[in-house]
Amino acid sequence: MPSYDAFLLVSFGGPEARRDVIPFLENVTRGRGIPAARLAQVADHYYLFGGVSPINQQCRDLLAAVEKDFAASGINLPLYWGNRNWDPYLTDTVAAMAADGVRSAVAFVTAAYSSFSSCRQYLDDIARARALVGDGAPRIDKLRPYFNHPGFIEPLADATAAAIESLPAAVRRDADLVFTAHSIPAAMAAASGPSGGAYQAQLTEASRLVAERVTARSWRLAYQSRSGPPSQPWLGPDVLDCIGELAQSGSRAVVLVPVGFISDHLEVRYDLDVEAAQTALQLGIALARAATPGPDPRFAALVTELVREQLEGLPPRALGSPRLAGDLCTAWCCGSGRPAAGSGAA
Repeated sequence: MPSYDAFLLVSFGGPEARRDVIPFLENVTRGRGIPAARLAQVADHYYLFGGVSPINQQCRDLLAAVEKDFAASGINLPLYWGNRNWDPYLTDTVAAMAADGVRSAVAFVTAAYSSFSSCRQYLDDIARARALVGDGAPRIDKLRPYFNHPGFIEPLADATAAAIESLPAAVRRDADLVFTAHSIPAAMAAASGPSGGAYQAQLTEASRLVAERVTARSWRLAYQSRSGPPSQPWLGPDVLDCIGELAQSGSRAVVLVPVGFISDHLEVRYDLDVEAAQTALQLGIALARAATPGPDPRFAALVTELVREQLEGLPPRALGSPRLAGDLCTAWCCGSGRPAAGSGAA
């Protein structure tokens, strides 16, 4: 079995002050030709929350919980943290690891699913950081996807049950569940996983597992936070359209379950807690939102268990279909969905 001398948390990153917002958004969208007016529009979402994304503090909280769980489990690894888009930047963290004498590390990414942006791009980020650090950079092995691990599904199911209970008693038993995840381009979704289409299949399986545990009256999967041009096909339906369709069909209550997120990203706080809540209010339909699983102690235990899989060769623990249990990425999976350079595609 491989041996490791450090643990690395890898995340997206987010602004922590109003002055950080535009530079952060420029980092996220660099090379994509996003107009400044669009960045300003998205920045307004952050300004509603004081310019602070919750994700960095949630990473600090997760690191503290994992450190405690590691100690209880006898895992003696120093913990590091690096982000894709904001301080602490991944390259700086890898440089610090090298300076500390770390030779090999196991990496946990704060994204549970297989797709270019949630898996392959993080692998590319790690490779780029190591290349910039040079010969002294540690080997870094990314842990597997964990969308159907009990430490992800069970906290989310409990949070969904609590959200249902928070609805007015008169409509509680009639609640329809709407699971939400970040939309991505359809071509990127088709390229996800070793055989393609893994992102949607994994989201559907995770949603089914949660709905089964709360004995949902009905459930469906919708998407949020689309950012591409109208001419480019992205995954749908949009969550706001889904709420409208449910209201039109006579639904009295909806529970939103952010199955695609491990913690309250700004997209969860704004797209669901602001926009979706306003839509439901206008339509006269009761709405509740399930908490994300990241703060739950069982999620920190999930991280420990994934590390032990690597250290001790434990079999992967997963709920539902063994076919979707998740595995380490291969060299060809989770493409961006964009034509390769020189392919001749338009």
